[in-house]
Amino acid sequence: MSFAGQAWTAAAAAGAPLLRAHLRWRAGRGKEIAARLGERRGEGARRPPGRLLWLHAASVGETLSLLPLLDALAERAPDLSVLVTTGTVTAAALFARRLPPALAARVVHRFAPLDVPRWADRFLAGWRPDAGALVESELWPNLIRAARRRGVPLALVNARLSERSARRWRRWAPGLAREMVSAFSPVLAQTPADAARLGALGARLALCVGNLKDAAAPLPADPAELARLRHATAGRPVFLAASTHPGEEAVVLDAHRRAAARLPGLLTVVVPRHPHRGPAVVAEAGDLAVARRAAGEAPGPGTAVYVADTLGELGLFYRLAGVCLVGGSLVPHGGQNPLEPARLDCPILLGPHTANFAEPVARLLAAGGALRVEGSDSAGVLATLVVGMLSEADRARRMAEAAAATVSAAEGLPGQVADALLRLLPPLADRGGAARTEAAD
Repeated sequence: MSFAGQAWTAAAAAGAPLLRAHLRWRAGRGKEIAARLGERRGEGARRPPGRLLWLHAASVGETLSLLPLLDALAERAPDLSVLVTTGTVTAAALFARRLPPALAARVVHRFAPLDVPRWADRFLAGWRPDAGALVESELWPNLIRAARRRGVPLALVNARLSERSARRWRRWAPGLAREMVSAFSPVLAQTPADAARLGALGARLALCVGNLKDAAAPLPADPAELARLRHATAGRPVFLAASTHPGEEAVVLDAHRRAAARLPGLLTVVVPRHPHRGPAVVAEAGDLAVARRAAGEAPGPGTAVYVADTLGELGLFYRLAGVCLVGGSLVPHGGQNPLEPARLDCPILLGPHTANFAEPVARLLAAGGALRVEGSDSAGVLATLVVGMLSEADRARRMAEAAAATVSAAEGLPGQVADALLRLLPPLADRGGAARTEAAD
C-alpha cells in the first residue's frame, strides 16, 4: 500500500467518531435521512438470493445515467438483482421516482457507506455482491481495497478524469492513484482523452465507449401540468435558468432586469440545483414580483420571476422555455448537463465553467447548438443573448436543431456496457461466487 493510501486509511479510521457526528448534523439539515444513517456506516444489508450486481453513483446525473443500463441488464439477465448505492438524498429521491415499476422488484437502493475501513468492510460483508461498478470518478480507497480483498470484480463505467485531476494525482499521490484505478477492469471511459489519462495512471484495460448520458431518455414532464403552465404563460417570452448554484441567481436576476426593458412580459424561471435554496432565491429577487412553486404558487400575469424550487421537474421547464442557461457554469462548479435541454429543443446558453461536460459542450459549440456567456459583464452578455434568442424565432430554432443533432442516440451503448458488466458475474450455474464471498466473511 502506498504511503498516501496508508495515511488515508488511518485518517478515515481515526475520524469515524467525528464522521458519525457529521452525519447527524447533515441529517438535521435535510442532507441525510435520519432513519437511514446506518446505511452510511455499512449497516442494513438485506441481500436478495441469486446473483447480485452492485452499482454506485454519487449524485443525480450519475444516478439517472444508470436507468438505460438497468433496462439493458434486466433484458439480458432476468435472474439478476441490482444494488444501487448513491451519495445524496436528492439522487435517491429522483432515482425512486424515475425507476420503472417493472424494475422496482429487482433493484434495491441504499446510501453508500462513507469511506471508513470498518464501514466499507461491513457493507461488503453484508451484501456480498458478485461484481461491482462505480460510475464516473467515484474513487474511494478503502471501499475499493475492501472489494479487492474479497475478490469482488470491479469496473469503472462512464469513467471521466479531467486533465487537472490527473495532474493532481500524478503530483501528490501517484501510488494511491495506481492502486485504485488498477482495481478496475474494464475501465469504460467517456472519451479517448479520459481513457488515455486513466490508462496513464495505471488502469489495466481503459477503453473509450462513449457517455451513458448520451443514451438517456428526454426528461419527463406531466402533460397536464405542462398544459397548465403553457396556459398561464401564453404569449410571454420565457427564459429558464436551470440548476443554478449560489452566485448565479444574482447574475440571472440582473440579466432579467436588463432584458425585461427590451422584452415586455418577460418571465424568468429559476430552478435552483438544490430546492431547499428556494427561499434564498426569492429573497435575492428583491423588488421583483416573484412566485414560488414549492409554496403552491403559479406564475401570474404580473409575475416577473418564477422560482421552481421542486425536485425532478426540469423536463417541464425545458419544454416551456424559449431559451435556457445551464447552471453551474457561471461559477467555478463545472456546469450541469447540457444534453438535457438539447434533447428537448431548448436553445442553450453556457457560462465559461463547463469542465464537467467538456466533450458534449465542445460538440454543441462546434455545431452552433450552444452559445457562451463570456466577458466581465456576465449579466449584460446574458441579457443580450436572452433577448436575441427570444426575439429571433428562426435563430432560436436553428440553434435548437443543431443542438439536437449533436446528441448521439447511442442506442447500443447501454447494452454494450451491460454486456461488459455481465461478463464479470459468475455464470448462472456457478454457485462459487456466493460461496467465495461467504467464505471471505
